[in-house]
Amino acid sequence: MTTHPTTGPSPDFSSERGEKPAPERADVLGGDFGSFDSHRPPAQELLDDCVHCGFCLPTCPTYALWGEEMDSPRGRIYLMEMAEKGEIPLEGAFTTHIDRCLGCMACVTACPSGVQYDRLLEATRPQIERHVPRSRADRLFREAIFALFPYKRRLRAASIGGALYQKLRPKSMDKIVAKLPNRLAAMESLLPPVRVRDAFARIPARTPAVGPRRGRVGLLTGCVQDVFFHPVNEATVRVLAAEGWDVIAPREQTCCGALGLHAGREQEAIERAKKLIATFERARVDTIATNVAGCGSSMKEYGELLADDPEWAERARAFAAKVRDISEVVDETLADPRARRHPIEAKVVYHDACHLGHAQKIRSEPRRVLRSIPGVELTELPEAEICCGSAGIYNMLQPQAAGDLGRRKADNIRGTGADVLVTANPGCLLQIRKYLEGELPMLHPIQLVDASIRGVRPPEMG
Repeated sequence: MTTHPTTGPSPDFSSERGEKPAPERADVLGGDFGSFDSHRPPAQELLDDCVHCGFCLPTCPTYALWGEEMDSPRGRIYLMEMAEKGEIPLEGAFTTHIDRCLGCMACVTACPSGVQYDRLLEATRPQIERHVPRSRADRLFREAIFALFPYKRRLRAASIGGALYQKLRPKSMDKIVAKLPNRLAAMESLLPPVRVRDAFARIPARTPAVGPRRGRVGLLTGCVQDVFFHPVNEATVRVLAAEGWDVIAPREQTCCGALGLHAGREQEAIERAKKLIATFERARVDTIATNVAGCGSSMKEYGELLADDPEWAERARAFAAKVRDISEVVDETLADPRARRHPIEAKVVYHDACHLGHAQKIRSEPRRVLRSIPGVELTELPEAEICCGSAGIYNMLQPQAAGDLGRRKADNIRGTGADVLVTANPGCLLQIRKYLEGELPMLHPIQLVDASIRGVRPPEMG
């Protein structure tokens, strides 16, 4: 495979025009890498860390569903070892079992040996994307996802059609949807409630701190988050400003690349990471806050993603060191709060988004932030470590498994008797909303904090 390195410090964004960017280095199949090519194959020392103890099995969603060894982290690592030795090809069963993995990283939390399954998976998926031909239908479906979701303008245009569809959709449409291919039916069912006014609203480029100034924080507004969950961004800005931060939301920011990175589209993720790094360098902020678990997880990995690029490695590490989830930023203010919290009497159940709890190890911070609200009774969720089935684009690519996990999560939520569910990822909100069927109001945690500061009850809670 012939490649041509990108010249100069500016990212090649040919993918924005529908072109496939060339890899940055030659990929050599076989040799010392077995069935993998030479570009960042799963590291042998990371594979060797697994002692096949099985502590990961009870926390793995696909093993919990099917009880199949090769659909567990231990089994998938065994497959990686076989591929590394050249004993099995990447096509066929290998790709099937890797594709079935949600990438939730519950196994990383559970593993007593410290196996870095996250790094192994993120090394393996690009190998599949480079070398395993997918069926035409599968390829087109994936390309359609990545031609839409990373682009705010396209999402805003789609929101108009979505709003009309939701307003005019006849009940008879249920029969038509039932006959659609599973993936298309899943996309239809996950469509969020669309408010065109929110979809086209903009976060101010700069919002000044209220009162004494703590510093200057940059805000990643996101793609799906900004278009379909814009009130979460508005609440985030109000809370940060109330707590003494100047909030900078660069208008030119684009997708962080998280969806692509988690799906094995490595080169696409690299180019998006470079562009975002350059954007926030120009903004000159002390901290970069994100209110999307999946985005934050990927942005904190930019140092590893760009480690081989001498032009960008240090810049990526500096950027990643500034990235903080919004719960981390607010938690750090609790010792010296600037904004008074007013009571909200409610029993609240908190769902740990996988890329916050497992990938970023952020569990206590959002709980402390929620408990800082007078009147909140925080209750824990049974099987909290099990993914809800969203997992980036997993619930569109693997709708049956995602559906089983969504129903399981919804049943556990119902059992808590909570008044409201809060979780820090838009994908989780969409997935759980689908299976709770409107039984419970759902919010991002920062919306509850914002309502408490403003002394109002969230409208979603009635």
